[in-house]
Amino acid sequence: MPRPSSRERLLDAAADVLLTDGAESLTLEAVAQRAGVSKGGLFYHFPTKQAMVAAMVDRLTAAFDAALAAAGSRPGDFLRAYVEATIPKARTDAPADRVTAALLAAVLVDPAGLTPLRERFAAWQARLTDDGIDPAVATAVRLAVDGWWAVRLLGLGEPDPGLHESTRRYLLELIDRAEND
Repeated sequence: MPRPSSRERLLDAAADVLLTDGAESLTLEAVAQRAGVSKGGLFYHFPTKQAMVAAMVDRLTAAFDAALAAAGSRPGDFLRAYVEATIPKARTDAPADRVTAALLAAVLVDPAGLTPLRERFAAWQARLTDDGIDPAVATAVRLAVDGWWAVRLLGLGEPDPGLHESTRRYLLELIDRAEND
């Protein structure tokens, strides 16, 4: 496996700082130290904290778009891919995916940094309403999944493993039923 680029190591380090030390600790110096690079090396890639946060948001949306690209062409397939990319099959007690920390960073560091994320969510919503099933069903499932994602990210009363699996299955069954209606 190829070694991650310096830029990727810096983004990983920024996510690590957010998850382990909190948003108030997200400084360029802390990220450079965590990544094991000089501040000059960090400035080469990210001249400001806002630029680093923007890159984290870009990485988040690119990874999600890549997962959604696997959607088939059957009605509801994009929504199924959305569920699959957002909610794992089985609940784990591992911390939320590190790249999702980009959302927290964007909100806490620079609310304007959310603009690209807002644009991607609008595009995903538009694609979901044109997924070949009832747009109200697609939107309800998407909103449930987005709320669930936020609960997982923030550790706010996640369902136990059995309920996690049955709830996820229920959402996928809703999509199947909407496909057949």
